[in-house]
Amino acid sequence: MNATPPTESLAPGASFCLGVEASASGRRWRERTADERTLRAIAQKLDLPEIVARLLAARGLDAESAPAFLDPRLRDALPDPAHLKDMEKAAARLADAVERGEGIAIFGDYDVDGATSAALIHRYLAQLGAPPAVYVPDRMKEGYGPNAPALLALGERGAKVVVTVDCGILAHAPIAAAAAAGLHVIVVDHHAAEPALPPAYAAINPNRLDETSPLKTLAAVGVAFLLLVALNRELRRRGRFGNGGEPELMDLLDLVALGTVCDVVPLTGLNRVLVAQGLKVMARRGNAGIAALAEVARIAEPLGAFHSGFMLGPRVNACGRVGESALGWRLLATDDPAEARTLAARLDGYNRERQAIEAEVLAQALAQAQLQAAAGRPVVTVAGRDWHPGVVGIVASRVVERVGRPACVVGVANGLGKGSGRSIAGADLGAAVIAARQAGLLVNGGGHKMAAGFTVAEDRIDAFADFVAERLAPAVAAAGGVPPLTIDATLAADGATRELLAHFERLAPFGVGNAEPRLALSAARIGFVDPVGEQHLRVAIPLERGGRLKAIAFRAVGQPLGAALVAHRGGALHLAGHLRADRWNGRDDVQFVIDDAAPVRG
Repeated sequence: MNATPPTESLAPGASFCLGVEASASGRRWRERTADERTLRAIAQKLDLPEIVARLLAARGLDAESAPAFLDPRLRDALPDPAHLKDMEKAAARLADAVERGEGIAIFGDYDVDGATSAALIHRYLAQLGAPPAVYVPDRMKEGYGPNAPALLALGERGAKVVVTVDCGILAHAPIAAAAAAGLHVIVVDHHAAEPALPPAYAAINPNRLDETSPLKTLAAVGVAFLLLVALNRELRRRGRFGNGGEPELMDLLDLVALGTVCDVVPLTGLNRVLVAQGLKVMARRGNAGIAALAEVARIAEPLGAFHSGFMLGPRVNACGRVGESALGWRLLATDDPAEARTLAARLDGYNRERQAIEAEVLAQALAQAQLQAAAGRPVVTVAGRDWHPGVVGIVASRVVERVGRPACVVGVANGLGKGSGRSIAGADLGAAVIAARQAGLLVNGGGHKMAAGFTVAEDRIDAFADFVAERLAPAVAAAGGVPPLTIDATLAADGATRELLAHFERLAPFGVGNAEPRLALSAARIGFVDPVGEQHLRVAIPLERGGRLKAIAFRAVGQPLGAALVAHRGGALHLAGHLRADRWNGRDDVQFVIDDAAPVRG
């Protein structure tokens, strides 16, 4: 059974949590509701505190389904890969190539999902004595996805089979050229497809329009893992492992977890199980590349979803954004600790460069976006001369956070714009971009519900912006503008303990579809407020029992949240945020990550 929470409930008519109608971020606070009878049954059957049972019930779980959610097991959730169209055909062709000693190549992508997918397949095939060639296009020179010259070059280097990962489902012309040259192309993708598929030997994608698979939210690395499960089974059927030597697929789940978390797909169903089991593998730091990344990121504690998404992933992404596209997969595929440390150091350097470029572009993009949002535009589209195309995606994410609506960010050079967009729940940006391409407004483009990428002629940017805004206006209006901040539970600051965090950690991994529990600390006293670096604030919250709760507000300097915290030194605020472990020098403590604040009324 898939332990997938079916719904998370908010009562539309519920009163504002702690009476907060306008917080520092301008949001209403609403407390998530739960059926009282259900939460009592969960608490009694599983011997859980009421606050934890409430979290489970609010996620749509009951006393029967909660145990599987708390203990996600792959054997319960892993489907037969053969249910995906073209899966058996692809597995058989790869098995033939392995047995015949034919050349196999991987055409990758430069983000974390693409890098982990390429490293995953490379590691598996290398264990069989059939290491594939890997090609990742240069983001600046070649852009996203397969191109004919690169595919044909792989064929000239001896490849008979090319597996595209995290790309390819819209690459009709390049794949046609490869097929005409005798290459068998296997597409492994998860992006939105069109009715007509490219002329590939096989196209595995849970988002094919003719696909009935329920696994629509898998990241590409999840699809790649299912392909390896199918290939492993096919090779076993053929007697390949009669004398041993069968690769241990479970040992590769750390890569699946990293790619899944970083692609920001819902952590429900199979995704949740893959990440939960993969994080156990990651904690062992057996992958030399992941271990080296953790070292340069100065992560001493066990690696989790937070570290993957916010510390490891950005460094892998950085090579594709501002550096060398192939570094990510190379780091994750190497078994040489010395090489891994060298590559990780280079990625860390690229990440610092990316951060500087991002800050400059973000300031310019926000200036445009806030004007458009103030004018009521449902989708903001901003553009700038020579904005680095490697950071437009992450800048788009930041813009969405600030303006609460979909955003497209375009870097223009030589008459052509390279753009990336991010959306909000309920507004399918990928479909809108595909429709714009079909309408002749884009050179190319595609994506999925929450993210998209595209290339547009400079003189068509305004027409594209109008098209997307008109198409998504109803969905954005239905979303109701800036959504309320969802609060899972309210408590005094003294209740924010390590014991409570230990209970919360049983609900991990957290991400889209399984949000980290957000608490409201009622009338928390504000002690000192000190800057950390240039953007963050460290806060001390004195406790009634003595001592203090450590807290931090990320990217709060110069923002309304930071101003509220500084203004209330020595006073009190309602605080919204999350509990996090604070492990340092052998100490196991807890800290509160502040998302929002509101004045105490009355």
